[in-house]
Amino acid sequence: MKKKILIYAHYYAPDKASTGQILQDMAEGMQDDFDVTVICTVPSYTGKIDEKYKEKKIYEESLNGVKLYRVPVPEFSKASKKSRIKNLLAYYTQARKVTKKVGPQDYIFTISQPPIMGGMLGVYGKKKIRTESGEHPKFIYCIQDYNPEQILATGYVKLKPVLKVAMSLDKKSCRKSDLVITVGRDLVDTLKNRFKGEEVPEHTMINNWIDEKQIYPLDPSEHGILEFKQKYGLENKYIIMYSGNIGLYYDLEGLIKVIEKFNGSKTPDGRDVVFAFVGAGSVLDKLTAYVKEHNMDSVVFIPYQDKDKLIYSLNAADVHWCVNAKGIKGVSCPSKFYGIAGVAKPVLAVLEKGSEVEMLINEIGCGKVSEPGDYKAVEDNIRWFIDNADSSELAEMGNRGHDYLVKNLTKDISIKKYTDVISKL
Repeated sequence: MKKKILIYAHYYAPDKASTGQILQDMAEGMQDDFDVTVICTVPSYTGKIDEKYKEKKIYEESLNGVKLYRVPVPEFSKASKKSRIKNLLAYYTQARKVTKKVGPQDYIFTISQPPIMGGMLGVYGKKKIRTESGEHPKFIYCIQDYNPEQILATGYVKLKPVLKVAMSLDKKSCRKSDLVITVGRDLVDTLKNRFKGEEVPEHTMINNWIDEKQIYPLDPSEHGILEFKQKYGLENKYIIMYSGNIGLYYDLEGLIKVIEKFNGSKTPDGRDVVFAFVGAGSVLDKLTAYVKEHNMDSVVFIPYQDKDKLIYSLNAADVHWCVNAKGIKGVSCPSKFYGIAGVAKPVLAVLEKGSEVEMLINEIGCGKVSEPGDYKAVEDNIRWFIDNADSSELAEMGNRGHDYLVKNLTKDISIKKYTDVISKL
C-alpha cells in the first residue's frame, strides 16, 4: 500500500504561479510512490476569482489523479498590502480547518509560501494529523524563498518587531521539520547562518526544474511562435524578453530606465530591438506608466500566457532576462532560469555573485551576468547582445544551457530526488 502525503500549496493549477506549477509537477510525479492530497486556494493568482468558486466553503476536486481541497479566499489587488495580507490570512485559516478533514497521512509537505504561514501550516499539520498507526507524520519544509529575509531585502514591511516575530516563527518551522529542502546552494548557506551557534536542522538541496516534455526548443517557423509574434507586433524584431512575475523582487523599475537608453535601437542585421514583458504583478502599472510617459516604443507588455501557449512565447524571444534585486542572494532562486534553458535561449542576467543561478549560468556558459544595481554593466550586456544579434555565439550559449538542463535539471530527475529523500525519513 502506498504511503500518504499531504501537500499545502497556496497556489495550484490552473493558477500560473511558478510555485503552483512546481507543486503540481511534484504532486503528479509522486503518484507512483505516494497517495497525494493537496490543500490549496481556489484559482486566484490574478487576484480575481471565478463566480463558480464563490459559493461553497470548500471544493473537493480531483485533477490528474491528485485529490484537491480548494478553500475560498477574498479577491485582492497585488498593489494593495492590506488586501494581499487579508487574502493570505484567509488561506492560512481555511487550510487549518480543512486539515482536520484529510484523514491519516504519513508525510506533511509544505513550501515557504505564503511567507511564514507556509511553514506554520506544516507545523500545524504535523501536530494535528496522525498516521494510520497513530504516530505523528514526517514534516518536510521546502524553502523556495526565505522570509522575513525577502521582506527585509525589498523593504515591503519595515516594522522591526513584526519582522522579529516572523523570523522566530519561521525558525520554529525549520526546527519542527524532519527535513528542510532548499533550492540553491546559497539558500543552504542562509539556513546555516540562521542557526549559527545552534544545531542546524536536517537539510538537503534539490534544484527546481522544467518539464522538458512541455518546454523545449522549437524551430522559429513553428506556427505557434509566428502567431504569438503577429498577435503582439513582434514580427521581424529582435526580442529581449522578461517572462514571469512583474513584482517587487526584481528591480524592474531600475532596469526600465536602462532599457530606455535603447529605445529605437537596431541590430547589425537591421531588426528593431523590442523589450517584451510577459506577465503581471504589482509593479506592472508603474512600468506601464513610465513607458508611456517616456514614449518608449521599443517596450511591449503582454499578458500571462496559458500553459499550453507558454512554449511559444518563450521560444519567440532571442534573449531572456533572469533577474533579482540586490539582497535576494541566499533568499530566493529565480525559477524562470529553467524555462529559459528549456528553450535553449541565452540569458541576460542581473544576479548577485554567489547566488545559485548566477553560479549555474557562469558554470554552464549560457549567458552574461551583471550585479544588481550596476546599471552600467547591465547596459553593456544589453549592448553586447544587440551588437552580436547575428552571431552564432548566442545559439551556442542557449544550446549549452539546454544540454545542461537535459542532463541535470529535468522534472523527472528532480522529483525522483524528492521521492527518494522523503521515502528515507
